[in-house]
Amino acid sequence: MYWFSMSIVLLVSVGIILIGLMYLFNPRAAATGFGLPLPEAGANTTWWLRLKGVRDVVSGLVVLALLTWSGTRIVGIALLVQAVTPLGDMSTVLGAKGSVKHAFGIHGLTAALMILAALPLITGAV
Repeated sequence: MYWFSMSIVLLVSVGIILIGLMYLFNPRAAATGFGLPLPEAGANTTWWLRLKGVRDVVSGLVVLALLTWSGTRIVGIALLVQAVTPLGDMSTVLGAKGSVKHAFGIHGLTAALMILAALPLITGAV
């Protein structure tokens, strides 16, 4: 169970950093995979999308820093708390009548994997 949890921790952390970098360097292309229609074009739209990129990169770096300099229980707690983000993304996509496939297949699955990886780390069942 330890290797499963740690693999998910690394996958989610590196994955969200890469997604964040996509939002920083090619925000419109990155936004197409979120499950919502692209925002209307405007002078500041790209900058708003880049804000998501910054936050995604930081989310991944926080977990990697905790993985490096703290214990597995703290990493599990952080991962469990951060699972709220993909749950919120899923709820937002569904509430906006966006792609159900993206809502559950990307955001819901990510949240479920994060929770499944976090619980053994928190409880010490690794």
